[in-house]
Amino acid sequence: MAGLERPGGIELHWETRGEGPVVVLAPWWSGHPGVYEELLSDLVRDHRVVVWDARGTGSSTHAGPYDMQTDCADLEAVIEEAGGAAVVIATADGANRGVHVAARRPDLVAAVAALGTAPFARAHFEGSEGMIASDTVVGAFLEMLERDYRGALRTLLAATNAQMSEAELRERVGFQISYCPQDAAVARVHAWAEDNPTTAARETGERLWVLAAPDVAGLWLPPPSERRRLTEALIPEAQIVETEGSTGPVSEPGFAADLIRRISAPLRVGAGERPA
Repeated sequence: MAGLERPGGIELHWETRGEGPVVVLAPWWSGHPGVYEELLSDLVRDHRVVVWDARGTGSSTHAGPYDMQTDCADLEAVIEEAGGAAVVIATADGANRGVHVAARRPDLVAAVAALGTAPFARAHFEGSEGMIASDTVVGAFLEMLERDYRGALRTLLAATNAQMSEAELRERVGFQISYCPQDAAVARVHAWAEDNPTTAARETGERLWVLAAPDVAGLWLPPPSERRRLTEALIPEAQIVETEGSTGPVSEPGFAADLIRRISAPLRVGAGERPA
């Protein structure tokens, strides 16, 4: 358990465990690191796993700003403090931050493992079947997020986690609300909606791994075949791996951990260890 000082009197809470190649979990707009605990517990057997609370969440200082540029600078600082040459595990807006940092600091980010889908700009989904393509739907969600934070989270989680029971949904919503206040969540979703990570994703190139799954994000995203075509067109060097199940890599921690070991193998060899 440690604190990383940032400009403006901000302290970022971060924790590290295990030994081996560095893996850093990039926070997403309201997600608690505990959601990934099965995956992280698997990786900690042979990796140095770093988790941290973005400013405004958990045990970090509850003060902004909560914009993309500031969050990218915080992620960069955490990776540098952790020793660099890291594999960044990310989802949602965390994947945007991952490729932004990877593009400008290849010395710090060996790879980005995007769980679910590649980082895209909303404009790229124009004309697609996914709800994310609709300005009306996205606008309504943002309005609900500002007016009824709990209701918005429940609506989103129900749509993207069909496998959850009603009790599990209630627990997850309460879990995330206690971790991430409304003001930080709203600001980060707006920043995500306005961000275009395409250039950074292209510059990350083959260091970007996309762990895709058919049902990830529910109806919010277009069908898997359309997402794959979009990824291949916009980020041709990205490496796409389909998960074995339908709900996504977070629900298949063993599969995700094995792939991250494959991604981090060059780091292990570079450190003088034999590849697995």
